[in-house]
Amino acid sequence: MNNQAPYYHIVGKEVDVFEHANKNNLPILLKGPTGTGKSRFIEYMAFQLNKKLITISCHEETSSTDLIGRYIIKGAETIWLDGPLTKAVKEGAFIYLDEIAEARPDVIVAIHSLTDHRRELYIDKLGETVKAHEDFMLLASFNPGYQRGFKELKPSTRQRFVALSFNYPDAKIETEIIVNESGIDNSDAKKLVNIGTKIRNLTELGLTETVSTRLLVDAAKLIHSGLPKRLSVDVAVVEPLTDDLEVIAALKDLCHLMI
Repeated sequence: MNNQAPYYHIVGKEVDVFEHANKNNLPILLKGPTGTGKSRFIEYMAFQLNKKLITISCHEETSSTDLIGRYIIKGAETIWLDGPLTKAVKEGAFIYLDEIAEARPDVIVAIHSLTDHRRELYIDKLGETVKAHEDFMLLASFNPGYQRGFKELKPSTRQRFVALSFNYPDAKIETEIIVNESGIDNSDAKKLVNIGTKIRNLTELGLTETVSTRLLVDAAKLIHSGLPKRLSVDVAVVEPLTDDLEVIAALKDLCHLMI
């Protein structure tokens, strides 16, 4: 295990909530836009509590079989191979389902009995039910979407979790994060934060996603390593946001005035 704690800037009572949820065997759902520190927070808490963390990046093809396990052919025999969820349930690890709403519906069905008082996993293909280890914790993240039209979680699913909302940190904290993550000087970090704030407020552009702290950190790293500032912002902040040439040109003009 890495002996250095992942960098995470505490912004509220999220650590207290996590610790108490863990004590009470309650699953946690992190809600918020991309790049606001949800995954880093999970890594930080797993380190602080000295727990093994298994992370699954969910996508539209992620199925319950991927998580629970499957039969595989090995030589002349067929053997069962536990999936990451089953391993976490048995070993008492933390399992983090990143962007859970992207997964297929059978994933939500599979975790239902782990998110209530039963805390057990039914393995259909084996006809077995596995009781969760006392240290097992189910964690998930969900991006409600910068604009409507994204996959949503059903209210009945949401209500199975303790929920924490993440958003973009205030300017002072975001500046500190960028400096710490990239080594860039404070004045340039402030300029990047101002760029991020400005673009986030341009809702009329109709961007599917807006500027995450992660994008600003990427730009800062490029600047710190010697790439020109404006080019760094162009490739790390503007280009990832959209393919609309007119919007790209407008955003580049705006950013070039600010850095």
